[in-house]
Amino acid sequence: MSLEVIGITVLWIFLYGYLIVASIDFGAGFFSYYSVITMKQHIIHKIIERYLSPVWEVTNVFLVFFYIGMVGFFPETARYYGTALLVPGSIAIILLAIRGAYYAFSNYGSKDNKWYMLIYGATGLLIPATLSTVLTISEGGIIIEQNGLILLNWQSLLGSPYTWSVILLSLVSVLYISSMFLSYYAYRAEDKPAFKILRGYALFWSGPTILASFLVFFTINQQNPEHFSNMLSHGWMFGTSFLCFLIAVFLLWSQRNLGTSFVFVLLQFAFAFFGYGKAHLPYILFPYISIHENFTNQTMGTALVIAFIAGIVILVPSLFLLMRLFLFDADYVQGKLIKKGS
Repeated sequence: MSLEVIGITVLWIFLYGYLIVASIDFGAGFFSYYSVITMKQHIIHKIIERYLSPVWEVTNVFLVFFYIGMVGFFPETARYYGTALLVPGSIAIILLAIRGAYYAFSNYGSKDNKWYMLIYGATGLLIPATLSTVLTISEGGIIIEQNGLILLNWQSLLGSPYTWSVILLSLVSVLYISSMFLSYYAYRAEDKPAFKILRGYALFWSGPTILASFLVFFTINQQNPEHFSNMLSHGWMFGTSFLCFLIAVFLLWSQRNLGTSFVFVLLQFAFAFFGYGKAHLPYILFPYISIHENFTNQTMGTALVIAFIAGIVILVPSLFLLMRLFLFDADYVQGKLIKKGS
């Protein structure tokens, strides 16, 4: 395996980690606000808050690692994506800042302010919708290079069916992943009323998620036929992803082995995400940036690979320890530690 392939694989692992952790976070924000307007806040809000309290501060670590690594491994991405993502990227940063501000207000200020909750819930959907435009841009036909200038063709971006199918998939996937995890978390907490509601959310959003996945799969043929052809060559990965989806939903529907159910959710998105990424190679931005032609020098690449593998070795056990000590602690998950400390 070449150094370039190792580098992009490590980056893709970090991006996958952000996809899962951030989806749970963003979806929890939406469900938290939705519980307010449906008068169910007293049932599910404690479960959501119990999850977010120890986790929200580490969510963006994966994104930071990915961004720094992408620029380090493939310096040309800074020039192309830096220009093309000036507007959507700035919007995403502002939304992330607003979301961080909400956490501060919720922890040290008013927790029941509906305007804060509205902003919190809205950012949970707007951030993934904004960030998902990167996938459309990477397929080509959106960025135009003229006389040394890099321009973003907004008409092509907003007029592409693939753009809106990806945005739709990002929205429903966030709600599906989050509700599947929160259902399991409520089950572990032995909170039957919360579990019943969250299970209903998960089953409801499972349908739109798989339909949006098929929509993305077919609209990509219009955006980038070469990528679509490569995806067909790796069809077994997407077929396995669909099988994992069926198993995860069946286990949740039958209310058994919910931990295993969420593992299959992780596998569902892992097969689809890595299948998509593998089919996209060797391009990072079609047709301008290739992992072979635009890779940094060998010395820098080796150092980055070592550093980022070390980052994974440190980050993954740290998250496991966080979940073991707090998130899935028998007393904490049932709210007993919170009651003792209050």
